[in-house]
Amino acid sequence: MKILVINAGSSSLKYQLMDPDTGRVYAKGLCERIGIDGRLTHKVVDEAGETTLKETRDIPMPTHSEAIESVLSILVDEKFGVVKSLDEVDAVGHRVLHGGDKFVASCIIDDACKKAIEDCIPLGPLHNPANLKGILACEKAMPGKKQVAVFDTAFHMTMPPKAYRYAIPTEYYENDHIRRYGFHGTSHRFVSKRTIELMGGNKDLRIIVAHLGNGSSLSAVVGGECQDTSMGLSPLAGVPMGTRSGDVDPCVVEFICNKYGMTVSECLTMLNKKSGMLAISGKSSDFRDLEDGVKAGDENCALAREKFAYEVRKYVGAYAAALGGLDCLVFTAGVGENDGKMRASICEGLEFLGIKLDPEANSKRGEEIIISTPDSKVTVWVVPTNEELMIAQDTAELCK
Repeated sequence: MKILVINAGSSSLKYQLMDPDTGRVYAKGLCERIGIDGRLTHKVVDEAGETTLKETRDIPMPTHSEAIESVLSILVDEKFGVVKSLDEVDAVGHRVLHGGDKFVASCIIDDACKKAIEDCIPLGPLHNPANLKGILACEKAMPGKKQVAVFDTAFHMTMPPKAYRYAIPTEYYENDHIRRYGFHGTSHRFVSKRTIELMGGNKDLRIIVAHLGNGSSLSAVVGGECQDTSMGLSPLAGVPMGTRSGDVDPCVVEFICNKYGMTVSECLTMLNKKSGMLAISGKSSDFRDLEDGVKAGDENCALAREKFAYEVRKYVGAYAAALGGLDCLVFTAGVGENDGKMRASICEGLEFLGIKLDPEANSKRGEEIIISTPDSKVTVWVVPTNEELMIAQDTAELCK
């Protein structure tokens, strides 16, 4: 079976053609500068996951329709294609940011689904319109082909009201659906599911998943179901990230707006795009650049990394308390999978939970590996995430 996975952004579109059963990726790529001029970067991948062919083309892409058409065209290209006909593509799986409280799982896309995605645009104003454009473009280019929506928020819909309700007047919850939603749900689901498999299928495990990268979030999971998560109504909440502030006192917004004449929207743009590691370091949002800065003696880069580790550590402690204990702490995503020094910094001070790291194991990068010692009361894992595979598997299951 071959599934085309689409992740449509406002001016970009990522894709992978893959086998949901084996995880084999046949081709992957990126359409960027949609609505400007358009560029397609396409890679053909072998069974070992290595790129064997790469092609970059400047293609006019005034809309997502042209982007989708360029993807489908190169997939059947005589030199760079990986299928002889689009009939070999069994279905299309779409990453959709916000499903609101309407979707607790992935679903086959129909008119009702598209209407619900549209209704959630106020909750996901940057992503949902682009996700919908990708769906409509695929419908136009591949009429009759089954499509599935996989929602970033769906995994977190198992949270109890005590976790997702905000302590604000009920009318805002009932009329406007203002609550904690959480994001990175496809990653959290994949990683928690994989961890349960690695631990022998014990579904009673209390797991904390730390998805750490330019965007970061944590989730508390029991029995494979989310109990709490750090992001909220939007991805701005939680720990500080590459350019996002994370949790701040709401009065910070009022103070800055009043003193500097900003609108609320301008202030939120600052909190989303000019804050986090970038703001504290004064240099970069990239954790690798921050590490280079630390080596060069830059105190602000050191503070940024220390702040990040401290805030993640606080969430781990809070979620361990919420779960009544902890069996597994799992690191994933770009920083979580590759930055052993950051993992060590986060775990430093969590010895009271019984966490002990193995320095040699923790020095590994990008591997599925236990990084705790045999006598550690909490098993600490690194589990590389694979959101595309999760989307492909959901799509295949629903379309069979």
